[in-house]
Amino acid sequence: TQVEMNSLEDLGLLKMDFLGLRNLTVIDKSVKMIEKNYGEIVDIEKISLDDKRVYKMFSCAQTTGVFQFESDGMREHLKRLNPSCIGDLIAMNALYRPGPMANIPEFIARKNGKSPIDYIHPTLKPILEETYGIIVYQEQVMQISQIIGGFTLAQGDMLRRAIGKKKADIMAAFKVDFVDGAIKKNINKKLAVEIFDLLEKFAQYGFNKSHSTAYALIAYQTAWLKTNYTAEFLAANLSSEMDNTDRVV
Repeated sequence: TQVEMNSLEDLGLLKMDFLGLRNLTVIDKSVKMIEKNYGEIVDIEKISLDDKRVYKMFSCAQTTGVFQFESDGMREHLKRLNPSCIGDLIAMNALYRPGPMANIPEFIARKNGKSPIDYIHPTLKPILEETYGIIVYQEQVMQISQIIGGFTLAQGDMLRRAIGKKKADIMAAFKVDFVDGAIKKNINKKLAVEIFDLLEKFAQYGFNKSHSTAYALIAYQTAWLKTNYTAEFLAANLSSEMDNTDRVV
């Protein structure tokens, strides 16, 4: 198109980013090696997501070669978090970014029962239970605006974007609509304002859950291969990084 993304949107067109991912090649090579070495056919899309040994590896931060979970900072958080389900990996993937990173200590404390989980209002529990009462995902922002403020999901998405771009005038209008909608649902005004302020605080850092889920799934698949077929997985990694001496080391 040779048109930058904001103008593209004004034209009513859809922008897509297509990214190449080395890790998908690593998974493919590992699976082919496993079949060659042992005659076992691994369907990576159908592996169990409840393998305790895989989560133990994450908890011990033995994540060299594991997609998205290799950095020193992430490893320190993993040791404290002790992830026990795919949901924990999805959340950490979303939280380990410049803005939301500040919420990681509280997230870990709540998961490990060292800090109380507060939902402010009972209707928020089904939305925030998986993230221990902390708003982590953009989808949660949209759901809260729908359940509490009576917004449509489209309006919720517009609210999310306005918060992310810190557009004060649009935010002020949304706040009025949100509080009015909450009052119609028999939620008192003071509480409605509190919930909106909470949305405003977290939404600018919210990450897209569907994106984080896809990434966490690939992370789990690489960790599963490393746990169950270590030699093949490391060989595939070394092959894919053979031009990078630091990575090979």
